[in-house]
Amino acid sequence: MIFDLQKASTLKRISAFILDAILVCIVATGFAFVASQITDYDGHSERLEAYYSEYETKYGVKFRVTEEERAAFSAEEEKKYKEAYEALIADEDAMREYSVVFNLTLTITSLGILLAFLAMEFIVPLVLKNGQTVGKKVFGIGVMRTDGVKISTVMLFVRTFLGKFTLETMIPVLIIIMIFFNGIGITGLIVLGAELLLQIILFSATRTRSLIHDLLAGTVVVDMASQMIFDSEDEMIAYRKRVSAEKAARSPY
Repeated sequence: MIFDLQKASTLKRISAFILDAILVCIVATGFAFVASQITDYDGHSERLEAYYSEYETKYGVKFRVTEEERAAFSAEEEKKYKEAYEALIADEDAMREYSVVFNLTLTITSLGILLAFLAMEFIVPLVLKNGQTVGKKVFGIGVMRTDGVKISTVMLFVRTFLGKFTLETMIPVLIIIMIFFNGIGITGLIVLGAELLLQIILFSATRTRSLIHDLLAGTVVVDMASQMIFDSEDEMIAYRKRVSAEKAARSPY
């Protein structure tokens, strides 16, 4: 092996990503299920649905409609919808239940994903070394510093929790939850599209095919079968000096 950047192929990275995403979703769902049982999330959700059904039946409307469906309302339908909505939000018990369900949804979702990332994207790579998740291990790719040195624990933390968890996962997840609870409209979709476009641009334009989390941590995804990874910066410098000396010795000048 020589010290060249052996970038992991796009196919391997996508394959590893899909496998890791499946595993993270499974683990996150497991943690979220436990949290929902502890907090009686289903009970609160059922009580909230009962309030919705009560006012929908009383006023003959349906609260969960799309913007297009509401735009097509007649004047009478719009009047009934507003009356039903105003009556619902004036019901303190209903609003208290809504607040509980909304806050529990945010908390359980965030906690489940956080614990899944802690397990699968931080602890597992610490055990397998070279930033390898289960998916990366299966497809023979790993993570190193851009200068060829092994990734440190701090860099792995930044890559996982600041990049992958906070910016690339939780921002989209929170936007989706806000859209579901009618807390944000077209702006949320624009932000989601902008983040996806940024990722595509970074992957296409950077020499190391980096995404946001790699740029933040100063890392690159490489093919473990052909990439030389140094244990320390001193080892990397010594190797470069040795290679330079060997080249100089072979030079006829």
